[in-house]
Amino acid sequence: MYKRILVPTDGSDITAKAVATAVTLAKTVGAPISVLAVKEPFPYSAISEMQPIPPQEFFDSQERIALKHVQAVKDACAAAGVECSAATVEALHPWEAILEYGKAQGCDLIVMASHGRRGVAALLLGSETQKVLTHCDTQVLVVR
Repeated sequence: MYKRILVPTDGSDITAKAVATAVTLAKTVGAPISVLAVKEPFPYSAISEMQPIPPQEFFDSQERIALKHVQAVKDACAAAGVECSAATVEALHPWEAILEYGKAQGCDLIVMASHGRRGVAALLLGSETQKVLTHCDTQVLVVR
């Protein structure tokens, strides 16, 4: 059915539901999981002396957080006996990184969480999931 499943993670509680769903599905169909955590780029400012945190400290912190998130998914996969590969990437737009990584890995399903914005907040803010759905030609399973 599915040959490789992509699970983007930000470590949130709702993402944990998507991870659990993806792991169960992967185990059922015998597909490996690719997990991706997207790191924020450094918020450069025109006034470089006024940076709240040094760039390297920011990058190191982002990497530690991203690795923690992907490790949680790798642990869930290992517990279920599901093959898993993981990566962290830096991107200004997470939805673009998700689509590029999924394509590069040959994923034929993306399992993502919906962050549940409703009404005006959803209209104004949108979501990474919505952007993936809008721009993706791969199947997407949205978990609430």
